[in-house]
Amino acid sequence: MDLSEVFNSFGTPNSIPAELLQFLCLKNIRTFLSTCTETFGLRRADLFEAFDLFDVRDFGKVINTLSILSWTQISQSKGFMPFPTEELDTDDDIYSGLSDQIDDTGEEDEDLYDCVDMDEEEGNEIYEDLMKTELPPVQPRDGKMTTDDMRRCCLQELHQTEEKYTDTLGSICQYFMKPLQMFVRRKDMSDIFINIEDLRTLHQNFLGELKNCVVPKSQHSLYQVFLRYKEKFLIYGTYCSQVESASKCLEQISQNHEGVRMKLEECSQRANNGRFSLRDLLMVPMQRVLKYHLLLQELVKHTLDPTDKENLKLALDAMRDLAQCVNEVKRDNETLRQITNIQLSVENLNESLAQYGRPKTDGELKFTTVDRKSKQDRYAFLLDRVLLISKKKGDMFDLKEMIKLQNYQIRDDSSGDRENKKWSHMFLLIDTRGSQGYELYFKTRDLKKKWMEQFEMALSNIYPDDALANGHDFQMYSFEETATCKACQMFLRGMFFQGYRCCRCKAPAHKECLGRVPCCGKQDSGSSTIKKKSGRGAQSRKTDCGITKMEALLEYSGVPPPPIAFGPPLRMGPGDIIELTKAEADQNWWEGRNTSSNEVGFFPYTHVKPFVSSPIPDLSVFPWYAGPMERKEAEIVLSSRSDGTFLVRQRVKDATEFAISIKFNMEIKHMKVTAQDGLWRLTEKRGFKGLPDLVGHYQQNSLKDCFKLLETTLQFSFKEPENRANPRTDKMKYFGSARARYDFCARDRTELSLKEGDVIRILSKKGHQGWWKGEVYGKVGWFPSNYVEDDYSEYC
Repeated sequence: MDLSEVFNSFGTPNSIPAELLQFLCLKNIRTFLSTCTETFGLRRADLFEAFDLFDVRDFGKVINTLSILSWTQISQSKGFMPFPTEELDTDDDIYSGLSDQIDDTGEEDEDLYDCVDMDEEEGNEIYEDLMKTELPPVQPRDGKMTTDDMRRCCLQELHQTEEKYTDTLGSICQYFMKPLQMFVRRKDMSDIFINIEDLRTLHQNFLGELKNCVVPKSQHSLYQVFLRYKEKFLIYGTYCSQVESASKCLEQISQNHEGVRMKLEECSQRANNGRFSLRDLLMVPMQRVLKYHLLLQELVKHTLDPTDKENLKLALDAMRDLAQCVNEVKRDNETLRQITNIQLSVENLNESLAQYGRPKTDGELKFTTVDRKSKQDRYAFLLDRVLLISKKKGDMFDLKEMIKLQNYQIRDDSSGDRENKKWSHMFLLIDTRGSQGYELYFKTRDLKKKWMEQFEMALSNIYPDDALANGHDFQMYSFEETATCKACQMFLRGMFFQGYRCCRCKAPAHKECLGRVPCCGKQDSGSSTIKKKSGRGAQSRKTDCGITKMEALLEYSGVPPPPIAFGPPLRMGPGDIIELTKAEADQNWWEGRNTSSNEVGFFPYTHVKPFVSSPIPDLSVFPWYAGPMERKEAEIVLSSRSDGTFLVRQRVKDATEFAISIKFNMEIKHMKVTAQDGLWRLTEKRGFKGLPDLVGHYQQNSLKDCFKLLETTLQFSFKEPENRANPRTDKMKYFGSARARYDFCARDRTELSLKEGDVIRILSKKGHQGWWKGEVYGKVGWFPSNYVEDDYSEYC
């Protein structure tokens, strides 16, 4: 029986966060125990202790409490089956040793229970019921719906649902808000209705502009309307972050004031014949703002005109960005509540914890300074910028040390690790100023690994890799107003520490975009210089430099950018092969195609050198090389191996040619490798300097880039033992794939960092709104869904 399920079924809020912080878990267990006595009448002697459940210290006692709870009148009235139904006369302690088993179990990152938000599902059903549209019949040509017919249906749905939604906002104001002013206090009115009047005014204006765009042969641009309203819709962040509290406030007032409850029923009857209560209607705005990108997604799908399609994609990106921003404001609101819970539970803490970032982890450890070797039992809270060391004091904590992380580094020390000895797993916290450091000891190796990863992530947030790129000095920053990233033009999302700001030029940026922000304080002078060069280049005599292939010497990320009149930058890394498409002897900027990414653009000529093809190395040293081998022999070798096992063979008919054979979906697939002009390829899209480079790339990236139905990487070399395969990854069920549209930098160990172009296997879409769970390069974590393009099947 799931405690949170019991808890929720009686209307008590479940505030267990996704991070499952120990402190908050224990707090919720204690709240549950209090509810057992106060609401269900259980005696103290019938209850288990909080750590009996958390540490699985006495699970038999937990089951006994649940059994007594199941026999109460309230439980049975809710339909719970009481247990046990007969006397059990066994004295076997079947739960003994569970605590040790938990300690010995490797860390599990998988979610044992999917995140299910019942309010969200209920709100979606209400929204769908309210927004039902009866579209006028579209007359299909020759009895078939054309793409144009489908597009008109999408436009009609967008328009009609917006009309119904605007009417719903008006109904809330007219039939609920105005009548209740005489019965409810002003503060409660503000808490319940939040900024609903502002939303109504906003959508009346939005609907007016939308109408002008959906009429046949309209000259107005639909995409521009969405781009104009993107920032105006940010007021939904306030609404969505407070609507849960509004619902609770409304419920509390209804329960305590009979007159208000009766008035609400009367209002509901007048507004919609009693079909929807005010609580139902308050959920609708949150659903609506998260639907725009879905409506536009369908419209893009059925738009054929290339220009219209590209413009609508801009609107789609804008609404995806808005949806993610709104979701993150809501999520940060929950995080701030968690921080407040911690703040109120730590004595002697006289500073606001919110100024130190988001919670990363917490739990018991043993703590000592480097020069004092006696270990002390402590409870620690790790946030982005601080480590709190406290001592347990009942249900409270007494603050002992407050370690600000900007002055510290961590260093692993495994010299004292003993596999079967608890509290022997340690790492050092070293003060970079030369003061005394600290030793942190953990119960198990897995716990130590978890804490080290979170420390590394926290330090990475304080000092990101590109903090000083292009002359900037970026630091974590809390923006009072929603800011836009200087590099990608997308919102910095959330309510606090949304991103980074340069101390010098005040430019805002995402962590993953720091290296792409234009040079600090030189934007104006730089652009004028570029214009002069582009003017000279436009009239210069074109001279073919006579070289077709170049090799990148230096990394070029697009900064400084090419002259405005030229075109987009071509990003490259050392070793990339560039095929020149335009190179003028008197120009500082050349145009080419990066064979690694297949992108075309301009780059500084000083970043490349002539490419000289390398001789084929000794391939026998690689565990994937099989030497000369026929196709059928490869099939025999691979037939008994796991999916993903591969080999590279020299073709017997032509010793200068190679092929890759791989087992995929229980079949053996063969791919010809071509070598021409010093480059190795599977397709024309991408070339590599050598065969090992090609194999290495597809060990990390899906072959779907080359062959649409081959959704796999080169996973296991055929010479390696069969048990090398990662059983956990193999067992994970996934629901299609997505491709990363942008870089994303994880903020903690539960998140998954992405690079543009990565192919992610989707494991779940049931996390926090706007977040999916996926796997890439063997790592599993959560990532923002608007950073990827869904390639395949819908989640089911």
